[in-house]
Amino acid sequence: MRTPAARQWQGPLLGLAAGLLLWGLGALGLVEGLENQTWDWRVRALARPAASTAQVKLIAVDQDSLDWAQKVNGLTWPWPRQVYAPIIEFCRRAGAKAVALDILFSEPSPLAGDDEELAAVLARGGVVGAAMLARHTGAARAWPPELKAKTLDPAGLGAWPQGEGRALGMPRALLPTPVLAQGFAWLGNVGEDPDHHQVIRRITPLRFFDGRGLASLGLMAYCAGAPTPGVAQRPPTRAARTGQDDDPTRPVMATGAPGWLRLGDKSVPLDQEGRAILRFRGRPGSHQKFSAAAVIQSELALQQGGTPTLEPGVLKDCYVLVGLTAPGLHDLRASPLASLHPGTELHATALDNLLAQDFIRPAPAWGLAASLLLMGLFSGLVGVLAVKPWQGSLCLLLLTPLPLGLGFLLYQAGWWWPVAAPALTAALALVATMVLNYASEGRQRRFIKRAFRHYLSPQVIEAILADPSKLSLGGQRRELTIFFSDLQGFTSLSEGLDPQELAGLLNDYLSDMTDIILQEGGTLDKYEGDAIVAFWNAPLDQPDHALRACRAALGCLKRLEERQAHYQARAGRPLFMRTGLNSGPVVVGNLGSRTRFDYTVLGDAANLASRLEGANKLLGTALMVSEATWRQTGGVLPARELGDLRVVGRAAPVRVYEPFDPGDRERAARAAAFHEALALLRQRRWAEAQAHFAALAPDSAAAVYAARCQEMLDNPDLDWDGVWNLSQK
Repeated sequence: MRTPAARQWQGPLLGLAAGLLLWGLGALGLVEGLENQTWDWRVRALARPAASTAQVKLIAVDQDSLDWAQKVNGLTWPWPRQVYAPIIEFCRRAGAKAVALDILFSEPSPLAGDDEELAAVLARGGVVGAAMLARHTGAARAWPPELKAKTLDPAGLGAWPQGEGRALGMPRALLPTPVLAQGFAWLGNVGEDPDHHQVIRRITPLRFFDGRGLASLGLMAYCAGAPTPGVAQRPPTRAARTGQDDDPTRPVMATGAPGWLRLGDKSVPLDQEGRAILRFRGRPGSHQKFSAAAVIQSELALQQGGTPTLEPGVLKDCYVLVGLTAPGLHDLRASPLASLHPGTELHATALDNLLAQDFIRPAPAWGLAASLLLMGLFSGLVGVLAVKPWQGSLCLLLLTPLPLGLGFLLYQAGWWWPVAAPALTAALALVATMVLNYASEGRQRRFIKRAFRHYLSPQVIEAILADPSKLSLGGQRRELTIFFSDLQGFTSLSEGLDPQELAGLLNDYLSDMTDIILQEGGTLDKYEGDAIVAFWNAPLDQPDHALRACRAALGCLKRLEERQAHYQARAGRPLFMRTGLNSGPVVVGNLGSRTRFDYTVLGDAANLASRLEGANKLLGTALMVSEATWRQTGGVLPARELGDLRVVGRAAPVRVYEPFDPGDRERAARAAAFHEALALLRQRRWAEAQAHFAALAPDSAAAVYAARCQEMLDNPDLDWDGVWNLSQK
């Protein structure tokens, strides 16, 4: 039988195996979906605006703008390019740091001179245009020589652009038309790859096309508005700090593990695929947004000397992103916060993160390994100690959410700490140890049930199973209450029945009596023909063992009375049961040979219980208990004192009692009269005692005492001290 101590080393091993399994599943990407889901919970709970959020504004081509253009100007989508000119002019008038158009102008306008008119406005500088670098979309496969927009110089990056995972070099591109391309000061990439289930949680800050680097649109807007735009600097090396670096500000990318992108004085932490994790500010609308229609009307009003709908000051010193938010324009993406999140707002979030320097950092590679190792080992150790099913379930409920709680805390500190794999490791380790406990405890439970099912009640067995340490195999000395019962005249009864009838009758009788003994928590010692031997207070502690035994004895007598007609019909005569109870110290345990043993008792207290069962013959009683037993019942059950006996093998007399049902008022009255007669007897007032006992007829015990009193009256020379001396066992 395996003990919990022997299992303690197995639990951590199971936990370690669970951690290795989850590490492998994670490496295959099989845990990514669940991890992303838990990340979305963190984002929804903890997304908050930052001080930099007010620096990023949106101008939205929303449904109201489309309706206004249609109703007032008769313009359908796509709008003529010249419609965007007032938006750009309003931003310049307001003193915006930079303007980024999140609109792809990859096809020439069908209107003559339309592109040229917008290009003239763009030529005055400061506007970031949109390009899409992709693997499969876009006609351009090389950078057009006429495209003069600024990009980031990848010189000095070596093999980094390809990364070790997701390739950062794109073979194709959607670029602005040649006419408009001449006017954009910068180009920013608007192509992003979603995560699991097509949800945008990260951006790719920098991608490359034909040897040129294009930052994400929001980040390129920062470059356009920065004091030294376009400079991608690496952190100063030791050589630079000592004055030995030839040019510490040359355009390079600072990378590490997982890597960093440095734009001017800002840094972006990158994961192993060269992407940055967004720290969302809230649901769509977290950045202040103005309708394109309101901006256009305000600029036109200002040009004509009128009163604008919007004051230009709302955009002063802000980074402005112009994009499409109307549902029909198909620039809505899924995010952790909304199934329809405008793409422009995602770029605004990236710009906001750059300004606040609070992009979420990916956990280091060792972080996941450490989490899996610690959760596996700890859960495995706790699991083997939680041997009870409810304990294992409680550990499962408490330990499994721990990694998620840690993930929430570290989100606040700016980390995406993996929680799905550690939580699954804890759950798997706990389930595995619960199975181990169940298998091991199951063997122990089966052993105990096999060993004790014949002489312990189911309740006692369950108590032992709950705490096997209470079971001491072998002998131990303790105080018990011992029960002996026998059927009067069983030998002659057996001679009058054939073996089959006798066996059936005896089995029914023993089953009835045993059920009551076990219901009172008794331990069945043995059957000896019609005799039953049982005891209380072993193997479990039962402080009320004497009371339990008395209740069991009375219950057996009551059951026999209820079934007497049935038994008499089968036996041909009534059955009369005699029972003796005694409490005292004995040796109890599994006693016998190495191959065969019984859970039984040895000791003088057990012998006395047996003698009291036989002593019932003297007084014609059915139940006799010793004073040692009676005093421990606490007077809960009424009883009459039967007198003093000196049994075979004992020099000192034993006072004995006969309990009865508390509801039997007639018995209570007769017991009081019996006590009065017994007191007269002890005073040797034989005549008065004889009269009192005779008045209790047909009480068998009173009749025996009355006969003895008469004998003392007839033989004055006899000397009797009131103690019955038994000559037989």
